[in-house]
Amino acid sequence: MAARAQEPAGQAAAGQAEQLFALANDARAAAGAGRLKWDGALAEAARKHCQRMAAEGPISHRYAGELDLSERAGQAGARFSLIEENVAVGPTAAVIHDEWMHSPGHRANLLNPTVDRVGVAVVENHGVLYAVADYAQGVATLTQEQVEARIAKLVRASGVSILGDAATARAACATNRGLPATRGGPQARFVMRWQDPDLTRLPQPLVDRLASGQYHQAAVGSCPEQGLEGQFTAYRLAVLLY
Repeated sequence: MAARAQEPAGQAAAGQAEQLFALANDARAAAGAGRLKWDGALAEAARKHCQRMAAEGPISHRYAGELDLSERAGQAGARFSLIEENVAVGPTAAVIHDEWMHSPGHRANLLNPTVDRVGVAVVENHGVLYAVADYAQGVATLTQEQVEARIAKLVRASGVSILGDAATARAACATNRGLPATRGGPQARFVMRWQDPDLTRLPQPLVDRLASGQYHQAAVGSCPEQGLEGQFTAYRLAVLLY
């Protein structure tokens, strides 16, 4: 079975995949959930798994020797903080969508208001449709400077000015504890380190410190994420207060 599964089985049914995508967005609109965007990387991950399902016969979220969902999607180039998957076999896209909508777990995935993008694949094999939909909450691809600029804007809104040199904050970001030593400049009085895929808000402890009026300058640094399992994406940051 493993050898047979290495070769593509059946034919891709792009029209059926497009129909599942449209039906999902119709259902989400009716439920008050946001519209899903098509994600090519997720679609590629779904396509490869869908071909594997068609080759294997019995449907599954993971087969022997196959990467797990987050690893498959990450390998295809997707960036996400949350990912979930629906799989099915059926005669038509409409029937598959109806089955998902009447299955509590599949319905919850499809209507999850947190996810914002999807990749769908359908393969036809011996008159049967195999379908995979990979839903995710996407994370934007940003440079180190872009990440720092977004956080600096939030800090600046509190009335604290931003230091131009990010080197000390970047070094603090890469460590796990303590205040960084500073040579020939002011010594930071507080440091906040965190990881989050959301760059639209600051951690509450940092918000409280900024609101205290004790600090007048800040440095913002970002660095590679630490300790995440699989291919999940988050931004790691440090803010120093002076």
